[in-house]
Parts: sequence; C-alpha cells; structure tokens
Amino acid sequence: MSHTAICRPRTVVSCTLLVIALCAGVTACGSDGNPLSHRPYDAADQISFNGPSEGREKADPDKPLEVVAEDSDGRITDVTAHDAAGRYLAGELAADGSRWHSTAPLAANAGYTVRVSTEDEDGAPGRKVLTFDTGKPTTKKRLDVAFGPKKGTYGVGQPVTAELSRPVKDRAQRAVVERALKVSSMPAVDGAWHWVDDKKLHYRPKDYWPAQATVQVRSNLEGIKIGDRLWGGGKAKPLTISTADKLIAVTDASAHQMTVYKNDEIIRQIPVTTGMPGYDTRNGVKVVLAKEGTVRMTSASIGASDFYDLIVHHSVRVTNSGEYVHAAPWSVGSQGAANVSHGCTGMSTENAAWFYDTVREGDIVKVINSGGDTMAPFGNGFGDWNLDWQKWRTGSALLGGTPDGPAAADRARLRPQSV
Repeated sequence: MSHTAICRPRTVVSCTLLVIALCAGVTACGSDGNPLSHRPYDAADQISFNGPSEGREKADPDKPLEVVAEDSDGRITDVTAHDAAGRYLAGELAADGSRWHSTAPLAANAGYTVRVSTEDEDGAPGRKVLTFDTGKPTTKKRLDVAFGPKKGTYGVGQPVTAELSRPVKDRAQRAVVERALKVSSMPAVDGAWHWVDDKKLHYRPKDYWPAQATVQVRSNLEGIKIGDRLWGGGKAKPLTISTADKLIAVTDASAHQMTVYKNDEIIRQIPVTTGMPGYDTRNGVKVVLAKEGTVRMTSASIGASDFYDLIVHHSVRVTNSGEYVHAAPWSVGSQGAANVSHGCTGMSTENAAWFYDTVREGDIVKVINSGGDTMAPFGNGFGDWNLDWQKWRTGSALLGGTPDGPAAADRARLRPQSV
C-alpha cells in the first residue's frame, strides 16, 4: 500500500528539486517531507496471524504465535505481545520483516494483546492491535515454587532460593522455568539463577548485594507450558527482602586473627583459634545461617575421636555440618597464638558476645590460610560465593555458555538492526 500527498509550496521558491523529485515518485510527504511524520495507517489488511478471530474460540497455548506480513511491498518492523498479567512474550522478527514468531511458550487461560508495527514500500508507518485468549492447560500437572529466605533483613551475602514442587531435568524446560522466576533489586545489580539440583535453584548477584538494598522476587510461571504434560502453577508467593550494612568477617587461620569490616571499614580485630590439624577449618566464603545462642556441642556430632561435651554460648552457625563462630573461654590462652579447636572459630566470651550482637543472617564469614579444604558451594550451607562468576553462570539454563551480559532470551522481543 502506498500513499500520495500533494506538495504545496509556501513560496515560489520553497519547493526544491529534491521535494519535486520526491513528489514525482509519489512518496508519502508529510508537512516536513518525512514519511514518518504521517499518522500510522490501519495495517489490518497487511498482516495475518495464526490465532482465532476476535470473539471466537480460544487459541491453543501449545502452539507458538506467528504474525505474517501479507503485502509483499510492506514489512513488519516491530511486534510486542503481552498478557493481562503484564508478562511479555519473547519473539523473533525475520530480518526481511516478513514474519514474527514467539520463541517462548504462551500462557494458558490468559488474554493477550499483540501490537504490530509495519511500514509500506514508501516507509509510511502502519499499526495493528490484535487480541485473543488462550485455552486452559490440557493436563492437571502443575509446577509450583516456594522462595526463600523468609521476609526480613539480611546481610549482603544472602542468596535467594527457589524450591520447585517437581523435578525439572531437561535444559530447555529449565530455561522456561528460569525465565519466569524474576528477581529485581534497588539498586539494580547483575545476577543469575544457578540450578543446584533438579528441584532447587539459588540466585545471587555477580558481587555481593549492595548495602541497604531492596530485593523483590516473584514467579510468572502460572499458566506457562513447561513440558508436554507440565504447566506452571499459581501458588508462588512473592518475596521481598532487604539488606543491611555490608558486614564481612575475615579470619586468617595462620595469623589467628579475625578482622571485621563494616562497609569496608575495620571495626574490630579479634584474636581467635581455628581448627587444629586433622580438624582444619574450611577455607572460603561462608554465609551466616543462624544465630543459635547457647548450643550443646559434642564430639559425636562431628565424629571426633577425642571426647568432649560442652555448652557453648554466643554461637553463630556458618555450616550445616556444625561449624560455628562462638565463645571459647577454655582456649583463651591459645587465641591469637595457636589453632586448637575441632573446626569452629573460637574467641573470648566478650568478643563472642560482641560478634553475636553485631552479625545477622546473610553476613559473610570468610576464612583464609587454613589447612582445610574450601567449603563446597552447595550441600553444607551457603557456599555459593566460592564459585567465581563465570562458573556460577554455567549453572544457568539461560546464561550458561553465553558471554557475560544480558541474555537474548531475556529480552521480550528482537528487532532487526542496521548494518
């Protein structure tokens, strides 16, 4: 479809040869000679799509959406599609603008609005808005998700967790799930999900969360097709957590000293004792799991050959297997000089009380220069930070194997680019 406009010179000399040439070629001229200055025309007769006619039967959510340019002289320039919940449908536009198709599953039992932009052979813009509803899922199998931790304020090392109600093994299906699990923060930071196993994911930023940040987590899984017989459920409860000041405690096992930093400034140095040979404290970054206060610790709990049975105060847990930072008044003579514990970090009662009152869940406890192995990333608490960023990204079904930066799959739409 082309459009012809009459050029009316304002003065005897205002129509230049260029304007005359454009008019002679029946190019759509606006008041400034730019075809884009025209109001968009109705492009209804230039495009078609594979959905039902408005007001008729519902679209099959198992089938991808496709929009086609029917006019050989025109092309599609842009398509955006979203449902009533505000979820955008990822898609891909052919380089020649002849067709657009969705690259992510449609949501079931949802209402969609599709906005299509076109241009004709003269560059005049066209617009068409399509609406349709999708049908219900054909199976009752649902995948639900529960987020963690609980709502509250945490240290800057706290990962976000997602527990799935069913295992998801296929990488393509994992990508669908991952794309629907949304994490945002203020201030904004780069972050990624990592599949710990078939039913559990962890999310962390490239670096620690900013201090005084707000982190929001939600699921867009409801009605989304994940596999042939599995659809996303709607039981996920959104989560909001916040972070406190950046607090990091660094224990140098060979120097027998802990240095505590608050927002990168040293606020206390504490003489400590860590694990003796054979019970070496694990190296690496650990996240405070809980402040448990008074705890009974026995040799049986860690399989120690020498017997002990102690009531320990001001206990801060950093691993599931029983590694704590705690008061150890019986070893004050060795603190700052020797490592004599069974793997925990011990300090005086006064220092332990201060540490207990200062830290919170999600704060960082880092051990360096110990004879022990590095804490495993998963299975014994939050060792997530012991994977560098590149290795962390390999655990993402969306980002693994891609260059660092935003993934194409995360963009709602793709547009042709000029060379």
